[in-house]
Parts: sequence; structure tokens; C-alpha cells
Amino acid sequence: MFTLPDVVPWGRTFDEYRRMFALTEAAAALHVLGCADGPASFNAEATRRGWRVTSCDPLYRCTADEIRTRIAATFGDVIDQTRQNAGEFVWDAVIPSVEALARLRAAAMNDFLADFANGARHGRYADAELPVLPFADGEFDLVLCSHFLFLYSRHFDADFHVASTRELCRVAREARIFPLLALGGGPSPHVEPVAEALRRRGFEVSIEAVPYEFVRGGNRMMRIIRSS
Repeated sequence: MFTLPDVVPWGRTFDEYRRMFALTEAAAALHVLGCADGPASFNAEATRRGWRVTSCDPLYRCTADEIRTRIAATFGDVIDQTRQNAGEFVWDAVIPSVEALARLRAAAMNDFLADFANGARHGRYADAELPVLPFADGEFDLVLCSHFLFLYSRHFDADFHVASTRELCRVAREARIFPLLALGGGPSPHVEPVAEALRRRGFEVSIEAVPYEFVRGGNRMMRIIRSS
């Protein structure tokens, strides 16, 4: 079973974000927050397309060289574990092999690293971490949380997940979280407690299928909308 002792820097692409979160071109007109983006190229690619995106992660307190060193320290282990647990993943024309995955991830993270210093100077990358974010109420139209909440269910308990999702809903009128599986591919035990806690506070919570599946069975996101 795929497992990690701690949160690792691992970056995904704009196209993967688009499919993971079922984003349409209408999102280009929104102020989007990527929470726990790590070394994803989403911000860099979205900015080149004219989108308005801010990313936040505690990783951004490091320099680009420090982040590069952290990526290098864990990259091989993640790829080795993927190879050893290949049956947990869906291999297709986009990612046909472990080697193709390694190339895709390396390219995404290199794109991020090339953009990071300039993006940080312009406020596109912010040093911040859940469950408390340094943003105003409703500052963003949409917040996306990729591969952190629910994925690291063994590292962070239900209270952390509830507090974190409430914080996402404080800073944006809509939140989307992907995936809903924990490391190793099993369903996260925190999904239902989070959904119920948010519904009790008046939020609209839905679980929706998305056009992305790399971890087998991981093709759903949680969508949370502030009730009118």
C-alpha cells in the first residue's frame, strides 16, 4: 500500500487541476485560491492564461533552491512507491507509465520553480497553512484544495479537517476539495464528519464526479457552497 511518513512536495499541472476540480473557462473570471498547492504548476500556467490565482502553502517560506532540495529528497521515494503499488493507479494515454508520471511531475515542478520568485514578489505565492489562513472573509470567489485534506487522513484528525474546511469556506464563497481518498486508495474517514459539520452550519455540500482519475476510485470531489 502506498504510504508516506509526512506531507511531501509533489506538483500537478494546470490540466490536472482543470479536470480534478471540473473547472470551466468561467473560472478565468474568478479570483481563485489554491490552498496547499505545493510545487504545482497550476498558478504559473493559469497566470500565463490570464487567470487571477493566488497559491498558499507553508512550503513558500522557503527559497526556490530550498524547495528544489526538498523535492529532490523525496522524489525518488514517491516514484519507487508508485512503481511498487502500480495496481492502485489508473494508467492511460495521458500517464501511461511510471516513467511518464515522473517526467510529468518533474516538468510541473520545474515550471513552478521557474515562476516562484517572480510570483512571490507579485503576491501570487503566500506562506500560509491550514487551519488558519491570513486572508479576509470572502476574499476569493473559489478555493481549491488539491491532495492535502482527506489524502493525509492518517496525519491529520477529523477536528483538523473540520476546522480547515470551515476556514476554506470563510475565505471563499465556494470550496472544492480533491481527492476524497486517503493515501493507499481507501476512502477517507473524515469525509462524512466534515460534510455533516458544514451542513449543520448551513453550507451546501455535495460529492461530485470529475473527469479525472489517477488513483483508482479517486474521481470525486467535495464541493461546498455558502448558502444564500
